Amino acid sequence: ITDPEFRLPAAVFIIFNIYTLVEYLLCGLSVREWWNNQRMARILSSTAWLFGLLAVLLKVFGISETVFELTRKDDLEGAPAEAGKFIFDSSAIYVPATTLLFVNFAALALGLAKVVMDMEANANVGELVCCAWVVMSFLPFVKGLFRRGQYGIPWPTVCKSGTAALIF
Repeated sequence: ITDPEFRLPAAVFIIFNIYTLVEYLLCGLSVREWWNNQRMARILSSTAWLFGLLAVLLKVFGISETVFELTRKDDLEGAPAEAGKFIFDSSAIYVPATTLLFVNFAALALGLAKVVMDMEANANVGELVCCAWVVMSFLPFVKGLFRRGQYGIPWPTVCKSGTAALIF
C-alpha cells in the first residue's frame, strides 16, 4: 500500500465502489443488492464476456463462423426454495472463473503463510486484500466446490481449472 503506483488504482477502485454503493442506497436498494450486482459483474466479465470476446476474435480473423448454440432453460417451479443458488453444468464457461478462483486461493494462502510465519509482516497487504476481494466476489463458485449435484461444479470443470491454475 505504500507504493505510489498502487495509490491511484486503489483510490479509483475505492471511490467507484463507494459511489455505486451510495447510488444504490439513494435509489432505495440495499447493500446486499449492491454486493450481488458487484459480484455478478465480476462473474459475468470473467465468463460470458470472455467467451464472447473469443468468439468475436475468431469471427474477425475468419477462423470460425458464428454458430447459434441452444442452451437448456430451467423452469422456475422450485424457485423459492432454490433462490440464490447457482446451478452449474458441464459447460466450459465456468472454467475461467473457477481457474481465477484457484489462482487467488493459492495467492491468498501463500500470502497469509508469509504473514503468519512473520517473514514479511507488513508486505503484500494490498495483494492480500485484492485476492480476498476476488474470492469473496466468486463466493458462489466457492460454494459450488463443496456442493454436489446441479449446485456443485462438475469434476471435469474442477480438473480443467486446476490444471490451468497450475500453469500460472
